[in-house]
Amino acid sequence: MKFSRNRATLRIAIIGGGFGGIGIGVLLKKAGIHSFEIFEKSANIGGVWWDNRYPGAEVDTPSVMYSYSFEPYRWSRTHVRQAELLEYMEYVAEKHDLMGHVRLNTKVERADWSDKAQQYTVTFGDGSMREFEIVISAVGLLSDPRYPTWPGLDSFEGEKFHTSRWDSSVDLTGKRVAVVGTGSTAVQVVPNIAPIAGKVTLFQREPGWVLPKGAQTFGPAEREALNDPIAQKLVRWGMLIQREKFQYRNAAWRPGTPENAASERAAREYIARVFAERPDLANLVTPSYPFGGKRPILTDDFYPALLRDNVELVPYAVDSVTPDGLVDMSGTHHEIDVLVMSTGFKSSFASTFDVTGHNGIDLHTTWAGDDKAFLGIMVPSFPNFYMLYGPNTNGGAIVTHLEEQIRYVVAAIKHQMRNGYSALYVDEAITEAYNVILQNRLKGTSFDGVNNYYASANGRIITQWSDGAIVYALATRLLRRIAWRGKRVVRSSVKQPIVLPVDREYQQPDVATTPQHADADLQKIIQASEV
Repeated sequence: MKFSRNRATLRIAIIGGGFGGIGIGVLLKKAGIHSFEIFEKSANIGGVWWDNRYPGAEVDTPSVMYSYSFEPYRWSRTHVRQAELLEYMEYVAEKHDLMGHVRLNTKVERADWSDKAQQYTVTFGDGSMREFEIVISAVGLLSDPRYPTWPGLDSFEGEKFHTSRWDSSVDLTGKRVAVVGTGSTAVQVVPNIAPIAGKVTLFQREPGWVLPKGAQTFGPAEREALNDPIAQKLVRWGMLIQREKFQYRNAAWRPGTPENAASERAAREYIARVFAERPDLANLVTPSYPFGGKRPILTDDFYPALLRDNVELVPYAVDSVTPDGLVDMSGTHHEIDVLVMSTGFKSSFASTFDVTGHNGIDLHTTWAGDDKAFLGIMVPSFPNFYMLYGPNTNGGAIVTHLEEQIRYVVAAIKHQMRNGYSALYVDEAITEAYNVILQNRLKGTSFDGVNNYYASANGRIITQWSDGAIVYALATRLLRRIAWRGKRVVRSSVKQPIVLPVDREYQQPDVATTPQHADADLQKIIQASEV
């Protein structure tokens, strides 16, 4: 088998129909590549913004930032709510004629690489199988719900559900509702159900740092201004620059810096202002770890909701479940009618399906809970496999990061086509050097040593990127070609694959490509981006 240079025959499977899947679909089409399919397990596109339809669901990032730079929109609010964001994604998909590429209600179970055939066999939830040359994971992070393992959970006789699987058929009016967790989802749920519930009992294992969001609805003049794409791009760039100043040399996430101290001071002042007459609550909601140790929470109405007479904050985790309630770690039993589990998501990548690569090695077995990749996108020994929103890409402007990853993947696919490679790998030595440097930069940040979802079992930070969007963009554009390794495989008369020499003509002559020089090159690029 000789690898075809014909774009129409290079088959691409995209797993996930959220921001990553839709975004890469658009840019693949712009690049003239149409031989792709987007597999979405749910009944509609949207990813987490289809799944998360709980009361009060909205973004923390300003709407003009939480959207594609190539597709501005006339938003109604500073921080868009779930329904409008889903409307936006449907608009983008329809405008770029993507729905013909989308396969809804189609769950991918696994993708298995064949060294002999130089392709993946993708297995679906119904047991069917298909072959693709390229597989792109667009399932991201924090999309696979984590359910608790409390003793007695199955014995609970009331209604129970995870926030990402909200049961809208359950009427909460006058009910005793338990919300377990105080992360970014719970702080949106509580203020929206408290006005109708009889009582809301909120179980807090550990408080988070909270800052006011400043969300508001745009007036007619502001909405009209958003009709101007240039004006919206200028606003977007202004916001991005402000974020970059805050994260310069990851100062925002490093205890003791002026930036980090200013954030913590603002959060403490917010607590003092809202709970001026409730020092007991002020004490319960004040974290003991540095600002940024867990995901900072942006909300305008969570703290005021805690002052309601029908809202109780329990400063303990759940110990066990009874048929009619929950027992907290202090031994107190709380009678409830409805259990809402805001218990987060699995903090592993590509967690909804299995992947095998070169020589049949398994991705999750290889990682063993210590997920890592080159730029969060490629993993050695897994040819033609890419991830969007992969390891160490969380933090800051998420959609901006996604766009850079998408451009990286499209560039890799075009590079593979131009050179007639049957497989495109990432260099293992350079990947290792990149991750060593990355972890060194994360040492001493607020993430380090705190009980959060950022770290693996051995303490290595596997989710976060702390250097801002501009440094990440430069890294994806400047580092990619020194790390790519291509192969062309043809069949001999005895049907055994012959691996031709790696074509290195694409490597940049002014950047060292040997493993022993990789560390120095990476350091130079990071330092140059900070000037």
